[in-house]
Amino acid sequence: MKRGFYSIMAAQFLSSLADNALFVGAVQMLRASHAPEWQQAALVPMFALFYVVLAPFVGAFADAHPKGKVMLYSNSIKIVGCLLMLFGSHPLLAYAVVGLGAAAYSPAKYGILTELLPASQLVKANGWIEGLTIASIILGVLLGGQLIGPIAVHLLSVDVPFFDTGINTPAQAAISTLVLVYLGAAWFNTRIPHTGVAMRPIPKNPLELLPDFWDCNKRLWKDRLGQISLATTTLFWGVSGNLRYIVLAWAATALQYDVTQASRLVGVVALGTAAGAILASMRMRLDQAVRVIPLGIAMGVLVIGLNLIHNAWIAAPFLILLGALGGFLVVPMNALLQHRGHNLMGAGRSIAVQNLNEQACILGIGFLYSFGTGVGLSAFGAITIFGVVVAGTMWGILRWHQHNCQHHAAVVNHLLDVARNDKSH
Repeated sequence: MKRGFYSIMAAQFLSSLADNALFVGAVQMLRASHAPEWQQAALVPMFALFYVVLAPFVGAFADAHPKGKVMLYSNSIKIVGCLLMLFGSHPLLAYAVVGLGAAAYSPAKYGILTELLPASQLVKANGWIEGLTIASIILGVLLGGQLIGPIAVHLLSVDVPFFDTGINTPAQAAISTLVLVYLGAAWFNTRIPHTGVAMRPIPKNPLELLPDFWDCNKRLWKDRLGQISLATTTLFWGVSGNLRYIVLAWAATALQYDVTQASRLVGVVALGTAAGAILASMRMRLDQAVRVIPLGIAMGVLVIGLNLIHNAWIAAPFLILLGALGGFLVVPMNALLQHRGHNLMGAGRSIAVQNLNEQACILGIGFLYSFGTGVGLSAFGAITIFGVVVAGTMWGILRWHQHNCQHHAAVVNHLLDVARNDKSH
């Protein structure tokens, strides 16, 4: 791997670490203020909001500027969101601002891989990036749980002479610490080299990007490999993004865990996903990506099985297995999607299209779950619905791919028959 790849990994790790620790801090802040359950569930879709709203623009912005600088600007926006939450803004609003930074960050983070590395290294690079991202989720959720727990006691005991910091609660102590983590990520952003790839200028009228983006979206959905990989990753991240909160709610109901304890189980899922992602990066090739689709069906069945577990010692290995299936599924499909997108429309635009679909799925499922909790849906009911949706949709995607292969084979056979007839005449 080239030297710049390691700077990308370090920046991504720290930025994602802070995102996930901040999620736990925001949940604690809402619970401490006795906010209704639906507001806690709404944190996930609020983070995804700007991914959807700005999808036509962030990809073009990433393609028009050096991607290391785009990542630096995006981290700065995350710091602003963190400070807003720290100094009195509603956690939902502040977390949406952090989501704005993440929305701008993502096309640059993934797009630079296709600029920096050859196609033969994309699965391996994605394995490391996804594995490290999942590792940051594990440590981020665990860090968030500790920052609002035992570490907060020590942080709040620090007395700054002649100065009132205004930091009086465990959640505030945690969030103030995370500002420093974002600053560390920003420093690594400055170490990312310029790849030398020609920039694609943004039109003077940004609204001109809308038909171009819609065309890119249609091209990726019409591509026979692009549509399968996009459908798979969209479903995976739509469910995984919301499963993070659902596991917190499930652990509170099934195991009577508080936020700090439940955050460890979210980390356990992420641990399995990291292991699956790294294994996929070592075992899978780009041309084998579609072979992992049946794992998605198994993943859905396992999600439903979570309802039968009421013991932490059984839950931990079960959640590791669930995460591992997801990690092994998403890495090759993500690499295939990036490869097809890069060839069809350019790295930044293809990642923005991917983000639109994936985050729209997170947004839709998240708002449905928030609405469900508002009318009395239990964590057990949500898990059952999620499992059925995952298994059923992945079965549909598998049948879709099989139909594409049969259609392609029929077209090839027809062309061969035409060529033989022409040759005989």
